Amino acid sequence: MKAKSYLVAIVLTISSFGLFAQTQTVNSEKSTINWLGKKIGGEHKGLIKLKNGELTEKDGKIVSGSFVIDMTSITNTDLTDPGYNAKLVGHLKSDDFFGVEKFPTATLNITKATKFSNGNASVTGTMTIKGKTETITFDIVKSKNTYTATIEVDRSKYNVRYGSTSFFDSLGDKAIDDVFILNIKLQIG
Repeated sequence: MKAKSYLVAIVLTISSFGLFAQTQTVNSEKSTINWLGKKIGGEHKGLIKLKNGELTEKDGKIVSGSFVIDMTSITNTDLTDPGYNAKLVGHLKSDDFFGVEKFPTATLNITKATKFSNGNASVTGTMTIKGKTETITFDIVKSKNTYTATIEVDRSKYNVRYGSTSFFDSLGDKAIDDVFILNIKLQIG
């Protein structure tokens, strides 16, 4: 009779497991954030480190997520000349762009998502850059313990003005696209 009670308890535990939310810590060392910015006649790309993050799933969908991005870690990976590379990174960290001295982190908080279907879901949340918070929606792909997303960020909404035609006229070939791309890979565990 005791064995039967244990078996019932195990079955109830397993069957109710899907009813509860499961929060998972993101491995910031194994996760990557690649950025891509375009301008007339070219582009630049690089990396930004994830400081920390977690995802909560319930019933086959993400119900919340919180991520802190270390803006002081921004690097460039396409300029091979050390001087030009340092100049660009310094400019990206300056008040013209991300103002990392005053705003050392950016955040992404997931507030809702659709259920995963064939590993794909649509996610909505808020992103904060330079103290400005905006709603953002993007698609996410789940494969085992890895989540990937490509997020298009309109920098003009976050007061990142340098070279933006949204703020300045007559920039000509000095204009920089307002939208930059973040290719994110989050690794759980």
